Amino acid sequence: MGGSGTGARRAALRDGWSRGDVAGALTVWALLVPECVAYAQIAGVPPQNAFYAAPVVLLVYALLGRSRFLVVGATSAAAVLSAATVATVAGPGAGPEGAVGVSAALAVLTGAVLVGAGLARLGFVTNFLAEPALVGFLSGTALTIIVRQAAKVVGVPGGEGDFFERAWSLLRRAPDWSPAALAVGAGALVLLLVLERLGPRLPASLVVLALGLVVSAGADLAGHGVEVVGPVPAALPVPHLPAIPAEDWAALAGGAFGVALVVFAESFSIADRFARTHGDEVDADREMIAVGASNVAAGLVRGFAVSGSTSRSAAAEAAGSTSRLTSLVAAVLVLLTGAFLTPLFTDLPEPVLGAIVIVAVLGFLRPAELLRYRRLDRPSFWVAMTALVGVLLFDLLPGLFLAVVLSLVLFVASAGAVHVSVLGRLPGSPLYGDVEQHPGAATVPGVLVVRPDGALFFGNVDRARRAVRARVAAGGPAVRAVVLDLGASYRLGVQVLDTLDELREELAAGSVALHLARLRARAGSELDRHRLAGRLAPGTRHASVEDAVTALAPPPADGP
Repeated sequence: MGGSGTGARRAALRDGWSRGDVAGALTVWALLVPECVAYAQIAGVPPQNAFYAAPVVLLVYALLGRSRFLVVGATSAAAVLSAATVATVAGPGAGPEGAVGVSAALAVLTGAVLVGAGLARLGFVTNFLAEPALVGFLSGTALTIIVRQAAKVVGVPGGEGDFFERAWSLLRRAPDWSPAALAVGAGALVLLLVLERLGPRLPASLVVLALGLVVSAGADLAGHGVEVVGPVPAALPVPHLPAIPAEDWAALAGGAFGVALVVFAESFSIADRFARTHGDEVDADREMIAVGASNVAAGLVRGFAVSGSTSRSAAAEAAGSTSRLTSLVAAVLVLLTGAFLTPLFTDLPEPVLGAIVIVAVLGFLRPAELLRYRRLDRPSFWVAMTALVGVLLFDLLPGLFLAVVLSLVLFVASAGAVHVSVLGRLPGSPLYGDVEQHPGAATVPGVLVVRPDGALFFGNVDRARRAVRARVAAGGPAVRAVVLDLGASYRLGVQVLDTLDELREELAAGSVALHLARLRARAGSELDRHRLAGRLAPGTRHASVEDAVTALAPPPADGP
């Protein structure tokens, strides 16, 4: 009976697991189908190319990835970055067919960069893309996409140039806006927003796409001047190495690094967020390899760059998905759609596609986050705004480069800043703390105990040296010894040790001895190999601050 009960529970668990994953797969399919068409247009390639890549990408990530919830595929950020990079090589007038080979090659290169970086265990680099810079970059990207898609909604050419030039061109052409296109596009926008508000579990984009097809066929929108997608061939993925000249491969290399950075930052942030929510762990290097392999696979079937999707991942989880089986089932559904159902998209109105894309990227606009930065952290606010304006003025790739540079500037500025605290013994305790935070902490006359509040390295050690000298000068001639607490430094490079040797000499010139406390094992072995070890006076290295202070404390006065 016990075995029978256990078997029944396992069967029920399997059934629930399967039902949830199948429901999640149906949700992913409902979102992915209209987005395939929409994001292909953003990427500047024919719609069928998105259907070539979608099932293959889902399959590859399901086999190699470790996130139970991440759904990989075409996204607005990856598509628009792909289009911007491809335009620099194929030229803005290449047209969808002319951009196919270059877009596929970019996906292969992007994937190769990620696979190589993952094998080299460089997954940590995503931590150095500062969140404010990424917020600004994605906000600028969303505005750029919106102004481009708005031209489809009102039925006029999109124009050329940066965001402001396109926006001005759109406004200047207001007399030429198509009433029919505007009515269809505005209606689709309103319906999408209403459905997302009232029925968040509904596949709003699929509902609007289906209604758009029905209205287009029934009212002959094409005959009223509304552009439609046109014939979409059946799309079965067939391996195909991009056939572009060698110089085009070389020209794409620089952009591939930028696309790879954003693709992985977007994908890993989603995977990590779901992992923390559900008590899982995801390995950054493994995810980098999986997302990279997905991009290589997309390029080999004439697709374009792909990434993890926030909306599809969240929708699948909400529908009950608990494993990567969701991606496998969704891959089969999308494959069948590409093989048999693409003729249905022939009458799809372009304004409806534009509306779907606009609503899809609204989540990238984060004004509340920008206001929070402005209120709490002005430097982060200006970093975000600089990245945002950089995208609007200089387009996406220069804006991305600016975001990366600003992230590095933030990192260097943060790492280079070091505060040197003066320590005293805490009341009733052998521990030492910052006298500014603990006014009752006791100091020893003539002994200055200082601690850099962070690891010393080449970028901040000279600031620390000057700060120690300033503390000594403030203590006056009574200071006869400095105890430097190095517990926060797990290693000491040659430049740090050279600077500490310089500090020793400067203190010795004023008859002040330098003592070192709490040397870590690796730091101690590095010191042993440096000339400073032989120049320090005997008995000036201590296991703890307490040991150092005890050794330096004046002997007790003799009794009467």
